[in-house]
Amino acid sequence: MAVMFWESWSFLHFQYGHIFQPSEPSRALLLIMLGKVLLNLFLLRIRRRNLRESFMVHFCISLALVDLVLLVTMFFIFYFQDFMIMGIRFTKYHICLLAQIMAVTYGVLHYPISLMTGLDYYLTITKASKSPNVCRRLLYIVTVILTWISVLCYVLTLPSNTVGLDNQLYNSGYQCPFYISSQSYWLSLGMLLIICLAFVLCWSEVVAMVQPLKLVLYKSETVLFFPHMPECSPRDCAKHFLTRLLVCFVGNWAPFVFLQMLIVLLDVQIPAYIEMNVPWLYFTNSFLIAVAYWVRRRQIELTEEVWDADPFVNWKFCFVPFHSQNADEKQKPTSEIVIC
Repeated sequence: MAVMFWESWSFLHFQYGHIFQPSEPSRALLLIMLGKVLLNLFLLRIRRRNLRESFMVHFCISLALVDLVLLVTMFFIFYFQDFMIMGIRFTKYHICLLAQIMAVTYGVLHYPISLMTGLDYYLTITKASKSPNVCRRLLYIVTVILTWISVLCYVLTLPSNTVGLDNQLYNSGYQCPFYISSQSYWLSLGMLLIICLAFVLCWSEVVAMVQPLKLVLYKSETVLFFPHMPECSPRDCAKHFLTRLLVCFVGNWAPFVFLQMLIVLLDVQIPAYIEMNVPWLYFTNSFLIAVAYWVRRRQIELTEEVWDADPFVNWKFCFVPFHSQNADEKQKPTSEIVIC
C-alpha cells in the first residue's frame, strides 16, 4: 500500500507537467527541517521539569523525535542520492515526497491532539499529586503511539487525488507543493476569539490589576506582583479568577498571541509540516490548561501542587498567595500578594 501511495504521488507530480529540479528544494527542505528540529529541541530543553504527567508533554516529545527521524531520513536520501531498498528506488525527488506525506499527517493531527489534551486536563487538572504514576505514563505513551500509527495509516490509504493539495501551489511555479491544513487556522481563530471575549468581559478587572503592577526581588529573581483579594462575592470571584487566567496566559505568550493574530489576519499559508511544531503545541497546551482551570474552578484548591501542570506558564504565581519576605523594603507591600 505504501509503495502504491508513493508511486501515485510520483505520477501526480509529472501529471501536472512540472520540471522537478531536486537539488534546490531538497536543500531548502533540509535547512527548514534542521531549523525546526533545533527549535523543538531548544523548547524541550528550556521547559520546566518535575511536573505532572500529561498527554501533551508526551506528544511534544514524540513530535520532536519524529521530526528528528524525518530529518535524518531526508539527509540520508540527499547524501546517497540514488539507491534501492526493498525494490524501491529512492532519489532526491523522494525528499519532497516524504515531506509531503508528513505534511498531510501533521495537518490532520491538530483537532485530535487538542481534543485529547483538553479531555486529559479536564479529568486530571484538580489532582494535586505530582508523584510518578507508572500506569498513567504507560497510558500516555501507548495513546501517543496509537495516534501516530492510526493517522499515518489513514493518510497512506487516501487516494492521491483526494489528499487536498492546493492546486494554486502547482500553478504558482513551485516545484514542491505542500499540503496546507485548515485545522490550525480555525484553532488559532477560535483561541483568539475566546481571548478577545475574555478581555471584553474582564477589561475593568484587567486595568485594575495592571495599574498597581510593581517589580520586587523574590528569591534572587525579579518578579511582578499584584494585590491579592481573598474575599469577594461568587460573581466577582469568578470574574477575578478569569482575569488572572487571562493576564497570566497573555503575559507569558504575548509574542505568540500577536504572531497568531498576524497569521489569521493576513491569511498566511504555512505548510503543515512546519506549522505542527513544539512551540505551537505548548501554546495550545497553555490555552487548554487555562480553559480546564476555568471549567473546573469550583473543584480546584488554591495550593501550589495543583497549578504545576504547564511546562512554561507558572500559574501558581498568579494564584497562590504568599508574603514577600525577601523583597526590597521600598517595594515590599504591606498586604499579601501573588506573583504573576
